[in-house]
Amino acid sequence: MKKIKIRIEGLNFFYKKKPVLKGLKGEVEEKAITTIIGPSGVGKTTFLMVLNRLYESIPGCMVEGKVEIELNDRYIDVHRLPVTTLRKKVGMVFQVPNPLPMSIFKNVAFPMRLSGIKDKKSIKDKVKQSLKDAFLWDEVKDRLNDSALELSGGQQQRLCIARAMIMQPEVLLLDEPTSSLDMEAALKIAELLKSLRGKCTLIVVSHYTSLTRRISDSVLTLKDGCLEI
Repeated sequence: MKKIKIRIEGLNFFYKKKPVLKGLKGEVEEKAITTIIGPSGVGKTTFLMVLNRLYESIPGCMVEGKVEIELNDRYIDVHRLPVTTLRKKVGMVFQVPNPLPMSIFKNVAFPMRLSGIKDKKSIKDKVKQSLKDAFLWDEVKDRLNDSALELSGGQQQRLCIARAMIMQPEVLLLDEPTSSLDMEAALKIAELLKSLRGKCTLIVVSHYTSLTRRISDSVLTLKDGCLEI
């Protein structure tokens, strides 16, 4: 039987009183890949920003309705969780890779250090495993102290996925993760996402519908602010 990780009920989102999302209702299966598709400007990125409350840094936004995530066998409204706890549980990777201006190693280790983890062996081991999980270890293992800004676009995106995964989130949101990449790099990201399916729940916004449909367990369409299965 499928286990549901996220439940959405009556979700409305307003930006400066203008409705962007209208009465969204749906479910996201645990440890599966759910792809959100739809025309530009219909609110796909906004939907992701609601799931981990990134919208809260934008003035003029308002949310109505319920978004619940299953944690420890019970459903909790994401707005009832401390935002730092929520973002450890719900990671995000953006459309354009955003490596920090520091070494490859420090980029991936950054969330651990931000959380106050100081054990050097633990950090080293988790950085290595995260880079392996992101299909990047073999390409960078001899240059971990080099700047992450020297990596190719596809490598930078895989680095960002490694960084997002190091704290072992239960949900990973990916906003157009292949749109700025060539097809070869995009295919690598697609294979990477397939490999992560068993580790966490993935929600992917994508324009590459033919590519993402091949790896998705379910596809949801956002149209006119409404969610269609």
